[in-house]
Amino acid sequence: MTGRNLKIASTGLIGILLLALFYPTLKWLLGEWLGNDYYSHGPLVPLISAFLAWRLWIKWLPEQRRIKPATIGLLPLGAGLIVYLYALLQRAYFAASLAMIIIIAGLVWYLLGTAALRRFAFPIGFLVFMIPLPFIEPLSVPLAQITGAMSAAIVRLLGVPITVNGAQISLPNAELVVGAQCSGLRSIVTLMTLVGLVIFLVEGAWWKKLLLALSSIVIAALGNVVRVASLLVVANIWGADAAFK
Repeated sequence: MTGRNLKIASTGLIGILLLALFYPTLKWLLGEWLGNDYYSHGPLVPLISAFLAWRLWIKWLPEQRRIKPATIGLLPLGAGLIVYLYALLQRAYFAASLAMIIIIAGLVWYLLGTAALRRFAFPIGFLVFMIPLPFIEPLSVPLAQITGAMSAAIVRLLGVPITVNGAQISLPNAELVVGAQCSGLRSIVTLMTLVGLVIFLVEGAWWKKLLLALSSIVIAALGNVVRVASLLVVANIWGADAAFK
């Protein structure tokens, strides 16, 4: 077997072993993507990450002679593996998902070296956006109430008598309940994934990229407040059924 064929066989074997190791976590992620409205974009994240890694790999081909495996990569690889296996035993799939990314980073570091880890840092780190955060759904209810209160304040400025009691909003022509779907978290989570990708693709100072990320959250939240306020105005004029058709 030639050296090239041996390298291909070794890469294929590593890929099969990783798929077998990660199968329980990947199965959980797939279930979350299909059943969690906040992470319906999840399947796109590993595809985008793989495409970016492939593009970076193609550009790096002329420099592959400089590949210098780094033994220090065994540290995150081993630590990630221990955390991953423990998380699986505890059925803590969120922690297992994070550990999976650490294992991938450690494997790249160990096999390809420090330069490769720096080059592929973003595609690896971007995988974080595919993992459903455990606090998103619990956060949706209080955030929806805040959105309702702010939207009601805007409508009140238009001269509409409106009262807010928790999630309950009372209009002269309608009684509404501001549910979790009004929190705007779905659009914020998706937007942050998109912004993360844009930050990587565009050039500029780091502080400008940070400003872009923070402003996107504020714009998405304010946009959602305006959306809910407009629905309240419609509900006040034509009724709740017209607002939420």
